[in-house]
Amino acid sequence: MIDHISVGVADLKRSARFYEATLAALGLTRLVTRPATIGFGKAYPEFWINLRAGMTLVPLESGTHICLRAKSPADVDAFHAAALKSGGHSDGAPGLRPHDRVKYYAAFVIDPDGNRIEAVTFPAE
Repeated sequence: MIDHISVGVADLKRSARFYEATLAALGLTRLVTRPATIGFGKAYPEFWINLRAGMTLVPLESGTHICLRAKSPADVDAFHAAALKSGGHSDGAPGLRPHDRVKYYAAFVIDPDGNRIEAVTFPAE
């Protein structure tokens, strides 16, 4: 249903370093580099960061977050660790999250601009 997504960033170089490390844990690499935008993906750019000069920190109360699929709990763990090592902040440590209809394993991070990003997988157990 969704072809690609993008987030605004105030510092393209800083965010490129953050997302290169963080998205690598999910198998995404930098595929396109332009003066004000960078696209990451597996076969084509699915996740874009776009320079927004003068952008202020995204407020936590915005309620917006992006969820990316991981292949395994280990990939979710690696995503979270890479994000923290690259200047992000935890918004929910990796772990199993049981709900009414489905159990899933996820981690939540906040990038250097305040964008909330989640990695999720649905373990068989």
